[in-house]
Amino acid sequence: MGSAGGGSKSCLSGGTRDTHCGWSSTLEAVSAGVPMVGWPLFAEQRLNRVAMVKELKVALVGKDSEEGWVSGEELGKQVRELMEWEEGKTVRERVTAMRDAVVEAWKEGGSSCIALAKLLQPWLSSTE
Repeated sequence: MGSAGGGSKSCLSGGTRDTHCGWSSTLEAVSAGVPMVGWPLFAEQRLNRVAMVKELKVALVGKDSEEGWVSGEELGKQVRELMEWEEGKTVRERVTAMRDAVVEAWKEGGSSCIALAKLLQPWLSSTE
């Protein structure tokens, strides 16, 4: 379950996810309403973690050792924080609200559905 950066899709106890902070796994977790613990590996993932924790408030910072490994003890501590502490409650509430917004956006007539239809319109009409 845990290494530096965590698994991008490892489900943890209580409906949480550890993530390397790539946008694909982040969008999957937000769409499912799953709070995250972020352990970025490289590239833009460290910046993504800042956005996830500080701005979007859908994740907590994962803490790894100096060698870059995540201990089972640390992983358990982060999961408990997400599930039991006040900061974790805030993250859970925020990610649930974002999931609800995603569901609305993808409903027929929702903003994402409309935007996708507008994007596809020229392509579909050019093949007719």
